[in-house]
Amino acid sequence: MSESLLQSRRLIVKIGSALLVDDASGDIRRDWLAALVEDIAQCRKRGQEVLIVSSGAIAVGRRYLGLTGRNLKLEEKQAAAAAGQIRLAHAYQEALGKHGLAVAQILLTPDDTEERRRHLNARATIEQLLTLGAVPVINENDTVATQEIRFGDNDRLAARVAQMISADTLVLLSDIDGLYTADPRRDPDARHIAEVREITPAIEAMAGEALPGISSGGMVTKLVAARIAIGAGCRMAIAKGEGLHPLAAIEAGARTTWFLPSAEPRTARKRWIAGSLNPMGTLIVDNGAVAALGRGTSLLPAGVAGIEGTFERGDAVIVKTKDGREIARGLCAYSSSDARAIAGHKSGEIEAILGYRGRDEMIHRDDLVVT
Repeated sequence: MSESLLQSRRLIVKIGSALLVDDASGDIRRDWLAALVEDIAQCRKRGQEVLIVSSGAIAVGRRYLGLTGRNLKLEEKQAAAAAGQIRLAHAYQEALGKHGLAVAQILLTPDDTEERRRHLNARATIEQLLTLGAVPVINENDTVATQEIRFGDNDRLAARVAQMISADTLVLLSDIDGLYTADPRRDPDARHIAEVREITPAIEAMAGEALPGISSGGMVTKLVAARIAIGAGCRMAIAKGEGLHPLAAIEAGARTTWFLPSAEPRTARKRWIAGSLNPMGTLIVDNGAVAALGRGTSLLPAGVAGIEGTFERGDAVIVKTKDGREIARGLCAYSSSDARAIAGHKSGEIEAILGYRGRDEMIHRDDLVVT
């Protein structure tokens, strides 16, 4: 499966605290980071889009602020994250900048990936950064999240981001080279599992608990991430990341566990839109739009003849013909009031009508499924 990395179009690399931050000193392992960034630069030269989901802010910030206890209170973790995040961002900026790569920091909470309007905003930002050639570095927004609204680990965050942006490959760099039938650090008879196509109860039973240290994850959270990723059509790898150039090692055939989906990212997303969202309104379209949607294009405002219902930006809507026949469903890029204002108009007129520059599409083709 090493070719999966080479063939990736949109790659997410998740980095754990234990890899990036020295447990004793609290310092960033800059030699390791420089080697990883060399791998990322090579991916970019091949035309691949790369995102980084990075832990480490609390681990770096706690030493910087003198928070030496093992079990920090919530407000101490938030303070550590605030102090560590800026140091972490600077380290990435410095490392990526040596290869001429721009970097951008994005801090997310679970609501940003699950609540539809915030989901669309976050996805649009990430998509624009990738279009501009930047490498987004994503972390959980620990400074504002409470225990009740946290991912709790960046494995799940990485999988949610993969789901959000239709990534085709997610690599979780870890201190272990994949899934075993039991914890190999405790059971010498544990066998490595090279490939998983379904997260069954038997697979879940193989996960142990996280060992003590600065990392908050473990195999349990990685299997949760795998379930999210493959459900979104994204293949996922658990790979050993402690050595230099971990991505190059995967390409060279290093031992890894690959979790393989049954569908491509776009297909999985279309299933999600078609089957699991409750439509809040209806867009009535003209014959030209009907023909265009049949060709797989986006729905433009010019093709919309009418609006029914009340909905907000990001809500699911039904697309119907003038005679009432349903032809599609999707996530509308405008609220019902704004959609009514721009319906029938060309995309170039949107800013003059609404007073702001919105998306050219009423429903982007990635957010639309023909029914």
